[in-house]
Amino acid sequence: MNKTARKKDEKIKEAVALSYSPDRDYAPRIIAKGSGYIAEKIVETAKNANVPVYQDAELAQTLNSLSIGDEIPSELYEVVAQILVFIGYVDREFGERNELKK
Repeated sequence: MNKTARKKDEKIKEAVALSYSPDRDYAPRIIAKGSGYIAEKIVETAKNANVPVYQDAELAQTLNSLSIGDEIPSELYEVVAQILVFIGYVDREFGERNELKK
């Protein structure tokens, strides 16, 4: 199974929400984290707010060991940057397609 696909009945074990504002933050920051029910709610809240969700159980487990408010450690910059670039690309593509439909 790829990192972005998940079976409908498969439960989310862990989730972490990141925020990054270049004018305020040196690196992406943990704004929510949890496991089990809390993880499900984090993902549900993100989806309801049209916030992209990227699934990587190993990365979620690593980030879940940090505290809320912590910036991600430098050893995770590259992997998180790749995710942010991918999400930016998807947002642009989706936005352009929606503009063409109008």
